[in-house]
Amino acid sequence: MPDTDAGGFQERFYTSSDGLTLYARDYQPGETASGGRLPVICLPGLTRNTRDFHPLALLLSRDMTAPRQVIALDSRGRGKSALDENKANYNLAIEAGDIVTACATLGVERAIFIGTSRGGLILHLIAATRPDLLEAVILNDIGPVVEAEGLARIRDYLNSGRRPEDWHAAADIVKENHGASFTALEEEDWREMALALYRDVGGRPVADFDPAIAEALKSVDLSQPLPDLWAQFDSLCRFPLMLIRGENTSLLSKETADEMARRHPSLILHAAEGQGHAPLLHHGDIPTAIRAFLASCR
Repeated sequence: MPDTDAGGFQERFYTSSDGLTLYARDYQPGETASGGRLPVICLPGLTRNTRDFHPLALLLSRDMTAPRQVIALDSRGRGKSALDENKANYNLAIEAGDIVTACATLGVERAIFIGTSRGGLILHLIAATRPDLLEAVILNDIGPVVEAEGLARIRDYLNSGRRPEDWHAAADIVKENHGASFTALEEEDWREMALALYRDVGGRPVADFDPAIAEALKSVDLSQPLPDLWAQFDSLCRFPLMLIRGENTSLLSKETADEMARRHPSLILHAAEGQGHAPLLHHGDIPTAIRAFLASCR
């Protein structure tokens, strides 16, 4: 298996308020000073992990003109963070508390946050409960309304029971699950995505999250409207906000994105062409758009 994560970050471990060991990657600007610029903190999706942000984190931390420290966090039960014996703790409120603990432990008083999917939902809660931590926010294909169709797709492929025998099969499964909505990707992109989704166990790829997280989706009644977070989104309206929306996403509707822009008139909306849920942030022109947004931040 190729090592796409060699170098560029320090591994950091910290303890949650209820005693779990949680994991972070810390990308320091290195020889080029950050010039007092605030760090960027990256929060992954439902079953994703810090590896999703690795290419972008390298780009931002090594930027020749405005480098920033980048910290990517593994939520409990994902990546290198410990699994929780109490499966009910895999919820937005507990995970938001873990982010607050991470900031306190890692010495971050204020930051620019990037939240992919579930990570963006967590940022809605943080905006309402700990706004002092936020300088600006980038939401990656998520808003206060989650479309049932998109959540059903996620539920179905996470619970399909397919287990790849090798890394070629892992890339094939990822492509089968997402190829229709990620038309912009090439074969190497599918291999990289597989490396981000799976961990290596004795030479065999294994999904890198607690299976209980996927199992919990089976109990969600998608025939009923899902709870929305518009009240919490209104708390985000006091901050500079960028929304990245996949051109082919099924989780974030155009109607929701339009309403977000109406409530936040200075929201910057960037369309990720040829991508679905959730866009790869290092692909296409997204890094350029993110850099431009960060240039306007402290």
